[in-house]
Amino acid sequence: MLDEALYLLKSHKLKVTKQRKSLLEYLYTHCRHRYVEITAVDDWMRQQYPGLSHNTIYRNIKEFEEIGIVETQAQKNGQGVKYQCDFGNIHHHHFICQQCGRVQEIDFCPSKEFLEQLPGCEIQSHRFEMLGLCAQCAAQKRLMNS
Repeated sequence: MLDEALYLLKSHKLKVTKQRKSLLEYLYTHCRHRYVEITAVDDWMRQQYPGLSHNTIYRNIKEFEEIGIVETQAQKNGQGVKYQCDFGNIHHHHFICQQCGRVQEIDFCPSKEFLEQLPGCEIQSHRFEMLGLCAQCAAQKRLMNS
């Protein structure tokens, strides 16, 4: 999957720098299955590269989002970022566990259902997320309550 991300960088004429490779490796390692606060990514990058500015890190994450390498999400404590889970299917939706943060891809897109209720409207983008407890967290909860 890192090869696909590097290919996307090159195909969008973005330089593959040492810092960008480190950022991609961090995102791949820590953000494939859950959203991580961008501030945590920023902190890690600035530890690796002390002269790197916040603006550079945030700009790179924004560029990565624009070309489909990462997904971002507004969270309670700020913005979260997640490495793209399916480069072959950029348009997809998620179930997000509210306890452990694990993300699972949902194959179904409900946008057609909503279009019927919005005659004459032009939908330009959408996101669909389901929130709850993943199977593991739900099982732990049941054990604790029994």
